[in-house]
Amino acid sequence: MVEIRGGAATSLDDMVFEFLEYGEESSPESSFSSGDGCYDDDRDEERSFDVEESKAFWDEQMKLLQGTFYRTNSVESKIRQATKEVLKDAAYSSQCGCGRLRVEAGGGCRSCLRREVCNRLMNLGYDCAICKSKWRSSSSIPSGEHTYLEVVHRSNEKRGELRVVIELNFRAEFEMARASEEYNRLIGNLPEIFVGKTERLRGLIKILCSAAKRCMKEKNMHLGPWRKHKYMQAKWLGTCERSAPAPLPVGNAARPAKSKASMLTFDLSEAIPIPGLRRTAVEVGVI
Repeated sequence: MVEIRGGAATSLDDMVFEFLEYGEESSPESSFSSGDGCYDDDRDEERSFDVEESKAFWDEQMKLLQGTFYRTNSVESKIRQATKEVLKDAAYSSQCGCGRLRVEAGGGCRSCLRREVCNRLMNLGYDCAICKSKWRSSSSIPSGEHTYLEVVHRSNEKRGELRVVIELNFRAEFEMARASEEYNRLIGNLPEIFVGKTERLRGLIKILCSAAKRCMKEKNMHLGPWRKHKYMQAKWLGTCERSAPAPLPVGNAARPAKSKASMLTFDLSEAIPIPGLRRTAVEVGVI
């Protein structure tokens, strides 16, 4: 049933949002032109101010990022731990359901891994589903779609539903090929796999998109529309289609093995009957 609604070098522990466990839950463009090369006290002071202001910006973004990571609640922690265990179990499989060899830590075919993680979490009693978001193009961003996992937790209290997003490729979603050292350092603090509620994800998107915008301005480069805040929000926080995963095929076990025949022993006369063809025994001598 489909529901429409709005809305290996690294260890697995390092990959899965590990540093959220440290606490409980309880943001001007600057430029400098060298001019004609003449000494200018005012220009030197302006440059010094820009460097200091830039450093302050990146230090602040790092603090905001870490502050967002260090807050968590018991529901997130429980789902995060379950996701770790599921990924550990999935890592023992050498093949995806589609038959491709797994070449990455935690799985090679991301589509099959996503289905497998979803199925395993459902078997543990979680209301997990595969979510597919789609959005139309506008004057500021192009159209697109994105697939991720979501667990919906319903409590008996008045808090209502809590949506927890599971993104298996989180860090890569924010990496940029020609980014600055400061931006890469910030992105390096992101986990490979994100497990957290949508409110926390919304805060992270704001921080990271602000950093991407600043990075491109400091490098005098154009920010791609797919890097904008509105585009990133549409991936995980917009309208999505929730669906249960299809059962996974058991690797190649369901496929009958094909018999192989050597051309040295293959009898064409038996495979392709030819009228009037007579078989004659031929003696083969040994030299």
